[in-house]
Parts: sequence; C-alpha cells; structure tokens
Amino acid sequence: MKKLALWLSVLIPATALAQQYSIDWYKIAGGGGTSSNGQYSLSGTIGQHDAGGPMTGGSYSLTGGFWSLFAVQTPGAPTLQIFLTATNTAIVQWPSSSGYSLKQSSSLSNPSWGTPPQTVNDNGTYKFIVVNPPAGNRFYRLSNP
Repeated sequence: MKKLALWLSVLIPATALAQQYSIDWYKIAGGGGTSSNGQYSLSGTIGQHDAGGPMTGGSYSLTGGFWSLFAVQTPGAPTLQIFLTATNTAIVQWPSSSGYSLKQSSSLSNPSWGTPPQTVNDNGTYKFIVVNPPAGNRFYRLSNP
C-alpha cells in the first residue's frame, strides 16, 4: 500500500504539469524600428500580436498591427493619396492646383480637424507631407478654405 501511495504521489504532479496550452491568434512576421520608454526598449519583432486592441498586463500595453493612417475623401474634392516609402515613412499627397489644404484628426467619432504639423512640400504636380509612424490613429481630409 505504501508503494501505491508513493507511485500516486509521483504521478499526480506529473499529470498536472502536462497541461495543454494553445495560442489561437498569432503571426510570424518580421518588424523593424525601435520603440522605447524609460528603461525598456523593443527592437524589431519575430512573433507579433495580431492587429486589433492592445495586449495589456499591469501598467504595460502593446498594440500590434499596422500604421493607422486613413484618407477621408471629401465629396467634390480631389483624391487624397497615402502611400508608404522605402524609409518607413508615409507620403500624404493631393494635387497642387486644387486650392485645397490638408487637415488631420486623431478620431472620427469626435473629430477635431487641424492643420498637420509637418511642412507642406510642393513639387509642381502634388502638394505633400512626409509622416513618421504615428502613435494611434491619424485621419486626413482635404478642405477648401
């Protein structure tokens, strides 16, 4: 009987350790750039959180996914374009001769449209700004003063 109790005491902890775990949503993808704050720094990624809400724990959070730059097409206005560059920036552009100016907001549910802080460049065909990766969403639209 003592031998049976000894075997049971050995087997019970072993079965408790052999639990099944799964990660239902994941992605194996490469990332670039560095994000830091205080004593912590993250440079590049190999497995990253899927796009969506943030992962949180204690006083930390991590939001995965993609840049959040959106062109809001104003009816009757020329087409506003946003595209990525090879240097990890984005270009927001519109026709030079349109007479429209660019506005930005961080929300569409309660928009506060203001002038972007970036310098507006003009190459004779397009007016454009160069945007670094934003924190959170950023929406752009054209306005005719």
